Amino acid sequence: MKKLALHWKIIIGMVLGVIFGFIMNSINGGKGFVSDWIAPFGTIFINLLKLIAVPLILASLIKGISDLKDISKIKSMGLRTISIYISTTLVAIIIGLSIVNLVKPGDGMPQDTIEKIKLKYENDAGVTDKLMKAHAQKDAGPLQALIDIFPSNIFKSFTEASMLQIIFFALFVGICLLLIGEKKAKPLVDFFDSLNDVVMKMVDLIMLFAPYAVFALLANVIVAFDDVEILLKLLLYSLCVIGGLVLMICFYLLLVGVYVKKSPMWFLKQISPAQLLAFSTSSSAATLPVTMERVEEHLGVDKEVSGFVLPVGATVNMDGTSLYQGIAAVFIMQVIWPEGLTFTNQLVIIVTALLASIGSAAVPSAGLVMLVIVLESIGFPAELLPIGIALIFAVDRPLDMLRTVVNVTGDATVSMMVAKSLGKLHEPKPEEWDDNYEAVR
Repeated sequence: MKKLALHWKIIIGMVLGVIFGFIMNSINGGKGFVSDWIAPFGTIFINLLKLIAVPLILASLIKGISDLKDISKIKSMGLRTISIYISTTLVAIIIGLSIVNLVKPGDGMPQDTIEKIKLKYENDAGVTDKLMKAHAQKDAGPLQALIDIFPSNIFKSFTEASMLQIIFFALFVGICLLLIGEKKAKPLVDFFDSLNDVVMKMVDLIMLFAPYAVFALLANVIVAFDDVEILLKLLLYSLCVIGGLVLMICFYLLLVGVYVKKSPMWFLKQISPAQLLAFSTSSSAATLPVTMERVEEHLGVDKEVSGFVLPVGATVNMDGTSLYQGIAAVFIMQVIWPEGLTFTNQLVIIVTALLASIGSAAVPSAGLVMLVIVLESIGFPAELLPIGIALIFAVDRPLDMLRTVVNVTGDATVSMMVAKSLGKLHEPKPEEWDDNYEAVR
């Protein structure tokens, strides 16, 4: 196993986890065993990744900004990053709407299937929770998203992992370090530089546990699926989402090959551990430390670029989620509200999905919350909303896993594009967890 590349170890762990999950599903008491004795190891792994996410963002972004030496460079990098993220999100939404209008997966859905799904999921706690969160977000003022960027207590922001607030604080500190002069700033810059190196070494150590963690995560996902018939009924819808996500990955590879001038296959190989973790955790925020490690050490993006682009991307770049929303919204309308399928409503979906993606949390199933907001923006009947969300709830988790892979891949692609445009792309210098082990023995 020592000679195997990390991504192969993770793939083996995933495959064994799926097989183990199916075996446990067929054994009396197997589900309880997985939940009690296997799933906690996956939770521990995710907690460790979340543990280092905040110090990593803080250290890498402050160090990166202070290394720019010029405030005008921050504006240049920020504008390029946001403009590329918005552009790729628009492409994702358009791809999603094109596929769902072409295939029409919601046409001809049997009424008895709709009723069965409605009875099973309409009053599900998960559906109710997503509806409440969406209504709370929608009822906030039009500038609430802007207000939420500015923290009143940064320690509370650290505790709650409020990414945009942490990014703002790190940018603020970094800019102030530039303004007080290099001599006065040096002690604090050196501290954050050292902290960044320590946290990146933590990533290397945590990743030694990754193959076993994804085994636990995938086994738990498999035992959670208990209605194969409904999954099969939603197969065409699921295939539309999967097809759109594959096209989005191809679009990223095209950008890497044409603009960055790097081999798309090489790019996939280097970023694959982050993609596999994104699939297993369904959270781009939890995957962020690994994404940063892969982008900096294995793709050759300078820390000052990755430290800004990737944390911002984990919060505002939801290409896979936005693509899914376009398909899901139209699919739901095809099934239960066909009169709402107008060209104007689909334009509203494009705009709303784009805006909703910026404020979406980088956590599992955040896309469902965004979907409620998208549907309400086009006047979808309130009494049909629980049915609409219930309609796709059964397959949301596996599709969530896949669209998180696209989100993370998009973050890595954009970081390479920004680095290329700024001349901040260098030869990769991978580090192993035991690089300095002999020196300290």
